[in-house]
Amino acid sequence: MSFRVLFAACALGLVTAELRAVEPPAGAPKVLIVYPKEAKLVGPRAEQRVSVLGVWADGRRWDLTHVARFTSADARIATTEKSTLRPTADGNTTLTVEVAGAKVVVPVAVEKVSADAPVSFVREVEPILTKAGCNAGNCHGAQHGRGGFKLSLFGFDPAFDFAQIVQSNEGRRVVLSDSERSIFLAKPALVMEHGGGERLKHNGREYATIRQWLDDGAPPPTNSARKGAEDPTVTKLEVFPPNRLMVPGEQQQLSVTAIWSDGHREDVTSTAQFDALNDAVAAVTPTGVVTAKDAGETHVMIRFGGWAEVVRVTLPFAKLDTFPDLPANNFIDTHLIAKWKDLGLTPSPLSSDEEFLRRLYLDAIGTLPTSDEIRAFLNDKDPKKRAKVIDRVLDRPEFVDWWSLKWGDLLRINRTALQEKGMWSFHNWVRAQVRDNVPVDQFVRDVVTAEGSTFTDGPANFFQIGRTFEDWSETATQLFLGVRIGCAKCHHHPFEKWSQDDYYGMAAFFTRIGTKTSQEFGIFGRETVIFIRGAGEATHPRKRTFVKPVPLDGDTKVSWDDEFDRRKKLADWLTDPKNKMFSRNLANRFWGYAMGRGLVEPLDDMRATNPASNPELLDALADELVKQKFDLKGFLKTIFNSRAYQLTHASSPGNKLDAANIHFTRYTVKRLTAEQIADGVDFATGTREKYQGLPLGTRAIQLPDSEVRSYLLDTFGRPPRQVLCECERTTKPNIAQAMHLLNGEFLNKKIADKTGRVEKLIADRVPLAKAVEELYLATWSRLPNPDERKKAEGWINSAPNLRDGFQDLLWVLVNSREFQFNK
Repeated sequence: MSFRVLFAACALGLVTAELRAVEPPAGAPKVLIVYPKEAKLVGPRAEQRVSVLGVWADGRRWDLTHVARFTSADARIATTEKSTLRPTADGNTTLTVEVAGAKVVVPVAVEKVSADAPVSFVREVEPILTKAGCNAGNCHGAQHGRGGFKLSLFGFDPAFDFAQIVQSNEGRRVVLSDSERSIFLAKPALVMEHGGGERLKHNGREYATIRQWLDDGAPPPTNSARKGAEDPTVTKLEVFPPNRLMVPGEQQQLSVTAIWSDGHREDVTSTAQFDALNDAVAAVTPTGVVTAKDAGETHVMIRFGGWAEVVRVTLPFAKLDTFPDLPANNFIDTHLIAKWKDLGLTPSPLSSDEEFLRRLYLDAIGTLPTSDEIRAFLNDKDPKKRAKVIDRVLDRPEFVDWWSLKWGDLLRINRTALQEKGMWSFHNWVRAQVRDNVPVDQFVRDVVTAEGSTFTDGPANFFQIGRTFEDWSETATQLFLGVRIGCAKCHHHPFEKWSQDDYYGMAAFFTRIGTKTSQEFGIFGRETVIFIRGAGEATHPRKRTFVKPVPLDGDTKVSWDDEFDRRKKLADWLTDPKNKMFSRNLANRFWGYAMGRGLVEPLDDMRATNPASNPELLDALADELVKQKFDLKGFLKTIFNSRAYQLTHASSPGNKLDAANIHFTRYTVKRLTAEQIADGVDFATGTREKYQGLPLGTRAIQLPDSEVRSYLLDTFGRPPRQVLCECERTTKPNIAQAMHLLNGEFLNKKIADKTGRVEKLIADRVPLAKAVEELYLATWSRLPNPDERKKAEGWINSAPNLRDGFQDLLWVLVNSREFQFNK
């Protein structure tokens, strides 16, 4: 077909852009994998989806479910419809799965087929309503419901939902004597007019289940019936396959199994919810069929019964016949190389020495290297000089300034909330901890269990940020675990497993914290004292019962209470080396600070449905942090010594398609923080900014809080330290930043300062070539290349005088991207 004919055909709709389905290779697979390995069907309505994967000689896996042949050895016990197994009578049989001569036999056990088992509202009806979207936020799960009918969001309160369906509106939503006349059943099946459209297929499986529930007399949830027992809850979701390497057009049927608290395993594929996190890479149907679309890596989110899991879907960017033999400096590189092989990516080469040194100084201590330090590093011929300079830089005093600033942001140290003396107390305590290299787990323990005067006991100020036990719980959970649990205060978290029980179980650790204010008013105001009260409980807003303290995923059969201070039990659990939530959160944050983006983004949103780009690496980093006993310097040293950290920022043909650098095939370019810009301008111009209330020479990275006045710092994204979110600090460019440096008096005054760098170059009669080098080293941390040197000397020679020439060159260098970015 010629180009013109093809174009015309596309315009007429004769040719579509849809992906052509990709079939598995011909012949028999080397290995046949069948899920589940054995099937157990319990009850008259049980079913089991059977999935089949074939493994070929090259290691590639293909979904063979749609081409496999399923044969029940005894149809009197179990029958098959395509890949779905259903019970007929109690007993044992086998299911034979066959593809191209390869066979697997699956044992099948059937129980209680004829049992009088009423439909469960919690286990069967609620999942149907959730799958159909009836209790979603844009339908009856909205704050005020819809059309006079309200349900709890995603079915988190079955007792409330039951009352709304069966008892409210004078019971007119259901007709138990004639179930098909029930509005609750007729409307979603469009037997009656329904504003939400069709939600149930008339006489379909879900329709039949709800009709059976009504015919059974609409039995309530066990809790609401007050029978002394609770309905079982989902404790885990198992999804098969957990990950897939695919090509565009390939499809994969997912199977979902719920494990309930009573030990029962149940296939819930038909009522689970499936959502693609990036449908440009892979899409998914409501029945769980994944279709690979375009190169990249994404995840499919699966939700059921308040739980969520993800399946990783990888489509290589390129097919590499051979992968380069890349050196690995440590385990970080090993894990990244494995990911690059899967994705068909190759990394950029190593950075230059100048590029690496500037990057290291900014990332490790927030400071630019001097010209002497740069020249010494460039002249060093030791092959281990990068490892040596990493050690030296991490021992610099600026390390304390830089990482105290980081902790100050996270802990929201500011004088408005803490009073000035409280702010200084907290700030000085943080500096002492960083200076003494106190392990991060001990640092966190001291914060969580702090008490005493906010003027003399620095970490006690943590409990001045927020005023309620819910505030303190949410802060500790997000800061130290990376879990945003606030949604669960009112309802089950929509994209996580956390419930109201989990929320108030965490909050209960903080209910006995008391605050009192001194009656004496000094020059610094009235101090606040944090103390532990003898009583205080968290009340569940829905159940109206006291909630015992239990950490997230903590064993509910264990007592987490404490005779004196519950927070000590929380701190023990929080900082336990076995607590992966804690170590993974810290590892991800520190990795993100060094590498420009986290393995999980945003840094403080760690959840199953926001998976890491390289979960194996994140786990390895968390293990390394534990192995190093939470030594921040040691952990950073591991990152800085990796080859991945030392790659150049420039993309190469082998990684250009990974535009966002999610897989770290090169260094991620970062704009300098507000404090780095301020100190960098001072360093480049040879001046010292005077901050109000602080001695001359105080650097921006040494400021105790965000309320020291500075238009530049505010304009360049300094966080006000009022919001518990990494997003509060911004490095996004804006026009105000450009105008402040390009046209404002701020930079011009510093460049022209009589004690500044330009005047010193003139006073010392530095030769032109050497002066140009010094200006480049003071701003870009590298020597000019021959073309840059020639242009710079030409500009200076054409200026009215040497001073104007130097000032103009310095102005250009400071306003450049190379100065304002870390790359």
